[in-house]
Amino acid sequence: MNTKPDILVVDDERIVRESLFHWFKNGGYTVATAASGREALEKMARHPAELLFVDVKMPGMTGIELLEKIKAEYPATVVIIITAYGSIESAVEAMKMGASDYLIKPFKPEYLTLVMEKIDQQLSMARECNYLKAQLEKKIRFENIIGQSAPMQTVFDTIAQVAGQDTSVLLTGETGTGKELVAKAIHAKSRRARCPFVALNCGAMPENLLETELFGHQKGTFTGATHPRKGFLEVAGGGTLFLDEIGEIGMKMQIDLLRVLEERRISRVGSSQVVPVDFRLITATCKDLEKEIAIGRFREDFFYRINVICIGIPPLRDRIEDIPLLTRHFLSKISQETGRKVDHISQEALKMLQGYPWPGNVRELENAIERAVVLSRGRSLGIDDFAFLQAARAKPAPNGSLLEIEKRYIEQVLENSAWNITRAAAVLGINRVTLHKKIKRFQLSRAPQK
Repeated sequence: MNTKPDILVVDDERIVRESLFHWFKNGGYTVATAASGREALEKMARHPAELLFVDVKMPGMTGIELLEKIKAEYPATVVIIITAYGSIESAVEAMKMGASDYLIKPFKPEYLTLVMEKIDQQLSMARECNYLKAQLEKKIRFENIIGQSAPMQTVFDTIAQVAGQDTSVLLTGETGTGKELVAKAIHAKSRRARCPFVALNCGAMPENLLETELFGHQKGTFTGATHPRKGFLEVAGGGTLFLDEIGEIGMKMQIDLLRVLEERRISRVGSSQVVPVDFRLITATCKDLEKEIAIGRFREDFFYRINVICIGIPPLRDRIEDIPLLTRHFLSKISQETGRKVDHISQEALKMLQGYPWPGNVRELENAIERAVVLSRGRSLGIDDFAFLQAARAKPAPNGSLLEIEKRYIEQVLENSAWNITRAAAVLGINRVTLHKKIKRFQLSRAPQK
């Protein structure tokens, strides 16, 4: 199989075109020539080349202008600039615009050989990377979502049904159930899969900051806005926008997003210019939005806009048959990441994990496996390696209120995370500011170190 790149030489000097044509032809390359930028674009449209040699100074379209058009239409194409001593500055400019290298006229065959060796290696690595990506895409079913239980099979079936559509999807479920993984799986199976997947946690920031994150802003709109900036609504162009914690946004933002969904255009903060947007919206919440509507905290019209398709993600306690699969997956993953050679878990430990209520769901299970692996003294995990879970479960609750249950759970996660606020917030599915508020509210404090 010939892996040599197809080459197009673009130069208005006939002697240069013919010299390079014969040199590459003798080297076993497939090569074509063009005397102008316009001719080069026409030939690329008919038969795209992987490698272009482009002269800087040409009548009509310059080499720099051709480079810009090639990179816009054929971003993977490698471009080598041909330049004279008097136009080195143009060559440097071309390198900044995406050219891979440049040749100075008159160039020696030995130098051209070195350049081609480098380009051949570069293209070979790119082909290998593309092949591996293609193989990986064939293996991906649901983006790391693991489960054989009936509830998860229902989720998988729904993903397969809705992925090919452009309708809005609302994901519901408790914190830590894997709503973002489901959103990524829908995106991966959709026609938008090769475009961006952009995720934003709406509960992690105040509304004014959320507005600029979503809509972007113009230069000088506020202190520190030294440059214009695209918002996530633009960045997700052609792809999928995932808004987590959608139940946390205020009424004004709900109205603004409703208008975007209806009109498919926006204006950046501080600008009157209208920008068209194209994205698929997936939202997620752990709240009961219908109850939020009833008490006047969520707009009914916005709810029906985002809730065309609703997928409920089951809590881990309702899919306990998946716990052994998830445990072995996390055990392998964490052992590789930490360098700890822990590759087994006892049946007794698995049964204990299946009997634990997992208020933090899959995210809490992963955190527990990580802690057990890091602190283990052997290659196998047993019940004793999860004593911290048993101790947490054995703590008596003065009353059965939801607040007391929440307090105990937060305290347990903080202890399991060695009071690492960032890690604990991630396990709880909240931001650091919210966690600090809950610590203050429940008057929690770290136990003295022995």
